[in-house]
Amino acid sequence: MAHPKRKISKTRRDKRRTHVKATKPTLATDPTTNQAHIYHRAHWHEGKLYYKGQVVIGDSAE
Repeated sequence: MAHPKRKISKTRRDKRRTHVKATKPTLATDPTTNQAHIYHRAHWHEGKLYYKGQVVIGDSAE
């Protein structure tokens, strides 16, 4: 197995990891229910599952 010849400093390690960070998900508003939800995700509202403003699972789903 490969082993490092020298210890990598905390600064050097942290510089490599600067682009790794958590980001907030982008929210969208459903045109039918005015509910905030994550983009490209279905969401529940009053017992029905909505996607792109249409009922996917619920009373009027086909």
